[in-house]
Amino acid sequence: MEFLPIRLTPGTDLRRALEETVGAQGPGSAFVVAGIGSLTRACLRYAGEANEVELAGPLEILSLSGSLGASGAHLHLSVSDASGRVLGGHLGYGSTVRTTAEILLAPLPGWSLTRELDAATGYRELVVRRRG
Repeated sequence: MEFLPIRLTPGTDLRRALEETVGAQGPGSAFVVAGIGSLTRACLRYAGEANEVELAGPLEILSLSGSLGASGAHLHLSVSDASGRVLGGHLGYGSTVRTTAEILLAPLPGWSLTRELDAATGYRELVVRRRG
């Protein structure tokens, strides 16, 4: 398996940049294996909540993982503030890189990750298909 390491620079929207990076590789799908760095703000949606919250920085990215596909992303982020308090949830748009974001992607050539409504959960869930 090949990996794709990337660095995102200050002012970059973290989620949008990840989606664009994978999209630039054709109808790409990938998993985010790891991510660290810092944010000036983070937009998170907590479990079971409909709306996002905005956290003011500076914030340290402690972990970032998830899946990226043509029909959407499912990304989880945990961050710490200056007092060491840790919060995490679903990564939203508007989470802005402060100094750097160092991310390791695992592209999945030959596979398609999509999100489709699952009647059992009521959410758009991951569907994995081999491209062929």
